Amino acid sequence: MSTCLLQRVEEPQRAPVEVGGGVTALLRREDGGGQFVRFVAVGGTSMLLYGVVLWLLQGLGTQPANLVGSLASTVLANELHRRLTFRAGAHVSPLAAQLQGGGMALAGVVLTAVVLAGAETAVGPAGPVTQLLLVTAVTGLVGIGRFVGLRWAFADRTPVTA
Repeated sequence: MSTCLLQRVEEPQRAPVEVGGGVTALLRREDGGGQFVRFVAVGGTSMLLYGVVLWLLQGLGTQPANLVGSLASTVLANELHRRLTFRAGAHVSPLAAQLQGGGMALAGVVLTAVVLAGAETAVGPAGPVTQLLLVTAVTGLVGIGRFVGLRWAFADRTPVTA
């Protein structure tokens, strides 16, 4: 086994589980639809962690609490995406997941900041509702881009041998 930090982690392969209809069946599917539903569920879970951390650390100030909350929720989301959303634990190491997912999350934060600054420059200061709508739209687009990027990054590229 190599000492490279980005090495593949060997875990046993699981056979797909066949179940009836409904949400449980959708969550267990291995296609893009099942992965997207798990992606959204993981995103909701990580946002809950962010909110709890932000609330618990509010005495430190807004920016420190935001930074710790963002880091904690991003680390949790990256690991859950590796293990649950894309079931990539057998071929993506935890460090690789953090580097790839964290890089995509950082790109999303930068893009959101650029769009907000650009909108303010173009039309002047916006009210809180307009800002919230703009951030929601950009975050939604970033989320879709992150889903596509992580789906590609966490894909199993192990050659199939006959």
